[in-house]
Parts: sequence; structure tokens; C-alpha cells
Amino acid sequence: MLTPSRRRVIRQRLMQALPVLVLATFVVFGLLKLMPGDIAITLAGENATEERIHEIRELYGLNQPFLVQYGQWLFNAVQGDLGRSLASGEAVVTSIARSFPNTLLIVTMAISIALVVGVPLGILAASRPDSLVDRAVTAIASLGIAVPNFWLAMILVSWLALEFWWFPATGSHPFGDDPLKAIHHATLPAIALASGGISEVSRQLRSSLVEILSSQQVRTLHAKGLTPAAILWKHGLKNVGVNLLTVATLLFNRMLAATVVVEAVFAIPGMGNLIVNGALTRDLPVVQGVVFVMVLVVIAVNLAADILYTVLDPRID
Repeated sequence: MLTPSRRRVIRQRLMQALPVLVLATFVVFGLLKLMPGDIAITLAGENATEERIHEIRELYGLNQPFLVQYGQWLFNAVQGDLGRSLASGEAVVTSIARSFPNTLLIVTMAISIALVVGVPLGILAASRPDSLVDRAVTAIASLGIAVPNFWLAMILVSWLALEFWWFPATGSHPFGDDPLKAIHHATLPAIALASGGISEVSRQLRSSLVEILSSQQVRTLHAKGLTPAAILWKHGLKNVGVNLLTVATLLFNRMLAATVVVEAVFAIPGMGNLIVNGALTRDLPVVQGVVFVMVLVVIAVNLAADILYTVLDPRID
């Protein structure tokens, strides 16, 4: 149930999100315009006449002032019309609807892996501070952050896909057709994407728990006779829920951007692949549409996190 304070949070975050959405799309729109070359000449062909190039500019509105082009695009975008690809003529909404589920599945699996593996490691390290176990978890976390996603992705492909044939090396499968097969295709990309997330979750959770377990409140609980396990599970983890949610939200947003590299290694037709191809061909509607949707997803995730903050800690208002 949405209390007045939560409704106020939603309104505030939505008002803050609008300038972010406009600024992000405006910057990308401007950067693409600054790229060398003329998209009208590319579309018309190298041997096209000046008349044909002029027709292309008229057809796609490329001869209009920059602010007019952006304003028209933004006006159509807020109505759900992201235009058509300059290269294929396909509606950008259709391309995104086909690509986004692949990216969302990989990111969702990656964040799940990061939490399922990282949380136990963080708890294990915090329950034995300065021990051999703690040092081992810290070393593993540092290694996970240092290893690049694309390098780990190539190792996974060469080892688990090409050597043992346990997973597909490339491609994806529609989740709606066969969920198990879709998850099977997305497993290796998700693992490659989750490596840094596991390290981040374990390190942040370990740091927060150690701070809480060494506080005066916990020492009082020890004096009252509570066991270390009871203190850890009933008091320690309860107090790090907000921090863990913050880490998970930041990881989701970061992984959403990092899928560009992972999708390239595994040849997955996702949002990363779509925006890279659009940038290489200067397909402005495609790039703008992908950025628009990505920003909306980030805003929605951050908004959901802000609402959950008030659930986990009612003192947050």
C-alpha cells in the first residue's frame, strides 16, 4: 500500500527523472550529429546525385535545424513513436521489443547470481574478521573486480562452450518459446557479467556487517547472552538491508550498460548489439530509441529502490 510519504517519494523522483531523461537523450543526439560523415550520402549511395541526396534529407528531416530535429523526436518519443531505422526501415519500437528481453534476461540472471553467491561470501567473511577465511574472500573479491568481463566471457566460451559443449557459444533463445532453453543460452553471459557484482556484493556486505557487529549495541546483546549466530541473523543482516539494496540497484544499472561488451562476445541480439550497430551506421533513430528505453529502465529501477527503502527502514522519509 502506498502511504502518503511513499507517494511523495514517487512524485519527487519522477520530477527529478524528467531532466535526466531529456539531458541523456539530448547529449546522445548531439554526439551523433558531431560524428564525421553524412548519413544522407550513406543512405543515397556513393554515386547518388545531389538531387537524390537532397530528397533523402527532406524525407528524414535531416536538413532541419538541430533543435527542431531533437524537439520533433522527443515529442514523438513521449507518445511511444521512436521512429524507424534509417538502415532497415523497421520501426525502432519493434527492434527494441525483439532485443530488450534478451538483455533483461541476462542482467536479471547476473544480478541474481551476484546476490546468491556474494551474500554468503560476505556473511562468511564478516563472521570471522581478520581470519584466513576473511582474507581469502577479500582476495577473491579483489580478483573478481580486476578481471575484465570480456576476458572472462572469452574464457567461458573457449572452456565451457567449445571444449566441453555444456553451453551454447553464441546466440540466444526467446524466453517465451522455451524458458529453460533461454536460461541455458543466457547462463555464460550472465556469469561473465556477474563476476564483478559478486565481488562488490561480498565486499560491501562484509564491510557493513563488520561495522555493525563491532558496535556498542551488539556488545550489549553479547552481554545479554545472545549467541553470535542469533546476533548475526536477527540484528546484523536486518540492519544492512538498505545498504544491500543500494548495491543491488547500482549493480543492475551498471550491468545494463556492461551488456554491450558481453553481448558482442556471445553474439547476442540484445540492446547492446542494437546500439553498437546503430552507432556504427549512424542510425540515429535506433541509437536514440535504445538510449531512451535504457534511461527509462534505470529510472524505474531507482524509483522501485526508493520505495523499498521506506519499506526496509520506515525512518527513511
